Amino acid sequence: MNLMIRDLYKPIQPTINRFQNTVIYDEFLPSIVLQDYIYCYWQLKTTEKLTSQFNYKVVADGCIDIFFELNSSKKSFVMGFCKKYTEFPLESEFNYIGIRFLPTMFPQLFNVNASELSNKFESLESIVPKTFKYISVHFHKELNRAAIKILLDEHFSSIILKIDFDLDSRLYNAINIILKNYGVLNVTEIDTGISDRQLRRLFRYYIGDTAKTFSKVVRFQNILKAKPSNQSLKNNKLFYDIGYYDQSHFIKDFKNFYGVTPSKVFQR
Repeated sequence: MNLMIRDLYKPIQPTINRFQNTVIYDEFLPSIVLQDYIYCYWQLKTTEKLTSQFNYKVVADGCIDIFFELNSSKKSFVMGFCKKYTEFPLESEFNYIGIRFLPTMFPQLFNVNASELSNKFESLESIVPKTFKYISVHFHKELNRAAIKILLDEHFSSIILKIDFDLDSRLYNAINIILKNYGVLNVTEIDTGISDRQLRRLFRYYIGDTAKTFSKVVRFQNILKAKPSNQSLKNNKLFYDIGYYDQSHFIKDFKNFYGVTPSKVFQR
């Protein structure tokens, strides 16, 4: 199965700066057979005990994640589609493992309405009890990354074999149009042969929000990928090119998705 989502979309999360010597964030790929469904596995961990508070910031990326504490694997959660940034205050020592699903794939794999998870995180046990049990039984703090990858690959590969995917071409055509246009389009002009109401229903179930909100997140993610300098933001009027009428709306949306202004993110 190749729905082109992975080819067209590379969701970015910010790197660790102030704690870069004591906190590590890394992404690593799942098995090739899983890469149409899972964008990456990730690990966020301390290398030594922290002496000050660490708040981990998650920016809007259009995806749904499962994550758990490797040192206490019963602490596992699902993070839904978010239309603004989220910050998590963490302990002085931690070792989190995550699974970032490509847009639409979590509902496909687990028959869960994505809109019920939007803008919050829930206990994995209450959402996907079988995966919760697998994680709590198989994962512990002695595992290295290679062993973690093998266990995750085995579990999600076994799930995929049992799934009859609902690959509604109308939904995926709309998603591809949004991704190919980098989120810079009027969603009312998306022609997939269904009504606006039907399209909203499909997006809410499989993405977690409307096509308009998803497009805004895609547009934001493409700004992160482009890494514009502050000077180019001022001189090239980037906000016009990406569909904003003025700079204030651009800054407001960016701050909503990231938590700080673009000038602070792209300092160079």
